[in-house]
Amino acid sequence: MAPLQPYSGIQRKLVLAFDVGTTFSGISYVDPGEIPIIHTVTRYPGQENAAGDSKIPSILYYNHDGTVHSVGAEADKPGMVLVAEDEDLVFVEWLKLYLRPSALGSNDLKKEDIPQLPHGKTAVQVLSDLLGYLYRCAKCFIVESHANGSSLWTSVEDRIDFVLSHPNDWEGSQQQHMRRAATMAGLVPDTLMGQSRIHFVKEGEASLYYCVSQGLVESSIKDGETAMIVDAGGGTVDLSVYHFASVVPLSIEEVTAPECINFSNHVLATMKIQNDEDIQTMMEFFDKSTKTLFKNPNEPSYIKFGTMSSNDPSVQIRRGQMTLSGHKVASFFEPSIEAIVDTIQVQRENISPPLTAIFLVGGFAASPWLFSKLQQSLVQLGLTVSRPDRHVNKAVAEGAVAFFLTNWVSVRVARLTYGVECSTQYDENDPEHSIRRGNVVSRPSGRRVIPNAFSVLLSKGTRVHDNDEVYREFYKEASDVSMLNRLTSQIICYRGRNKEPRWTDTEPTMFSSLCTVVVDTSKVCKNIHFGPVGCYYSQKFKVILLCGLELKAQIAWTEDVSSFIMLTYIVCLHRNRVRKSGE
Repeated sequence: MAPLQPYSGIQRKLVLAFDVGTTFSGISYVDPGEIPIIHTVTRYPGQENAAGDSKIPSILYYNHDGTVHSVGAEADKPGMVLVAEDEDLVFVEWLKLYLRPSALGSNDLKKEDIPQLPHGKTAVQVLSDLLGYLYRCAKCFIVESHANGSSLWTSVEDRIDFVLSHPNDWEGSQQQHMRRAATMAGLVPDTLMGQSRIHFVKEGEASLYYCVSQGLVESSIKDGETAMIVDAGGGTVDLSVYHFASVVPLSIEEVTAPECINFSNHVLATMKIQNDEDIQTMMEFFDKSTKTLFKNPNEPSYIKFGTMSSNDPSVQIRRGQMTLSGHKVASFFEPSIEAIVDTIQVQRENISPPLTAIFLVGGFAASPWLFSKLQQSLVQLGLTVSRPDRHVNKAVAEGAVAFFLTNWVSVRVARLTYGVECSTQYDENDPEHSIRRGNVVSRPSGRRVIPNAFSVLLSKGTRVHDNDEVYREFYKEASDVSMLNRLTSQIICYRGRNKEPRWTDTEPTMFSSLCTVVVDTSKVCKNIHFGPVGCYYSQKFKVILLCGLELKAQIAWTEDVSSFIMLTYIVCLHRNRVRKSGE
């Protein structure tokens, strides 16, 4: 196990990591002492009879006025269905599916599969309610579980750092949704300093850190070998590949852009049962019990159904239990297993050095059947499959804390191609330009340009170190100097297959906006020139991307030759106003 380094800060501080899953959520934390120790919250309201459970259901009930009635285990207590019916409560589950990227491709997930949110509530507001609840649970646990817990909490509550994990395929827009939700929940103030206490980590990378901390790497990986993390959760499976340049000291590099597989959860929908509520109850029991316990297709499985008096021989229901053949239950697993194996096979073809090991984590990883089937399939490919020997459902939350405390991953791979839409100088000898000659625009300088050009800042598959910078230089001119008092640049990403996209008008659906960076340059001296129709003004500037788990965009320009000015922005959803440093 790679040891955590002693805490070197000048003030005691607390780090909370929230793992908000599709079906279950959990919290881990660390109060850095001489040697930091990672803890997990194991006591939640409504779950007192299951002490030691590290997760609660990601479900909420709302009153009709939009206020929260109950969350997590309290929303899953016996009798809550009756209370919800009597009080006309609104039930919310599968929250993460509302926040997923719109371009996400899933195996069988359809929009109609996702229940409607309560009237007047957005996904960000619901996430805010859930984060606020997790925060209060963490506070209660820490205060009650630590010596002088109240004093400890009071001494650190205004400088808590929060680590929020998310699926591998989430991007800047989803991170911004999470940031807004955390602010709305009161985790941090809506200030530059407050926002700096929110950190993001991909679930795949968080799981890697957990595997390292649990000794899997130390026991099964040698210098120069490559391993894949398979994080099998309730609704998604994240796959990430890492090269271990060195095991001691630990130095890790991401090999390929991480993958994310999404599944809908309706394995019992084909059963001949007409009552939707009964199907929902059976699915919940299947998720909590049958799915993780199933291990032998030659033995039947039982799913709780109704009361002891419930009997229906036509669908194998007797005394409140449905009997399913082991082969039937095994068939429910097949789509997930096939998708995981297929994705691994595709990725390993382009991995160098060759893939040697698979680490299986996540709540679904506890399933003996999933583990054994993956072993059978992958051993034929020369791969070893292993999983931590305890609490695989804690991997993301605890790994997120380890991620905050260490810096084992030094290189990551860009998932998409990022760039800026701009105009380019018209070249009549370029066939692509000739096609667009009807769009040629004349500038005050006499230059002839074509719009809809795409200037790449960072290409998909590029390996980058933390805080690497990539940039492109741009030039803007105008006859009226006031037109240069604001510089605007839209950061967009390309999701298509073209390795060198040049134009945004050829595949418009493959481009989407991440953010619009706007800066006030009214006090910056402009360059004056004389063109064919009189004088005009110009401004040169750079658009810069800072690489890391959270992309950051900058605009920079040179003033009076000796002064280099930069303003920093966090990449966010373009509909939101981008705030500059010091504002």
